[in-house]
Amino acid sequence: MRIVIVHIHVQPEAIAAFIAATTDNARHSLEEEGIVRFDFMQQRDDPTRFVLVEVYRDEDAPARHKETAHYQRWRAAVADMMAEPRQGQTYSNLFPDDAGWS
Repeated sequence: MRIVIVHIHVQPEAIAAFIAATTDNARHSLEEEGIVRFDFMQQRDDPTRFVLVEVYRDEDAPARHKETAHYQRWRAAVADMMAEPRQGQTYSNLFPDDAGWS
């Protein structure tokens, strides 16, 4: 199990376009065999800030995800929308164990 949490800050004028592009990416990501969850959240007190929580079945799934057409389409679409570079951290799940996520 590999969990990636990505913090994203977008330009105010790009919020609607970012939401549309990221929702499309999230929907297609959930169709990937290696993805357990793909959550997309917007911060309540600052609508220019977003978080992605990506839960992968194995260590190689994030690399396979980045090879998909929908991820590459998303990356190209949102590149100029960023107010600053996105920040991602990788985590290992401690509880529940892997059986709880299947």
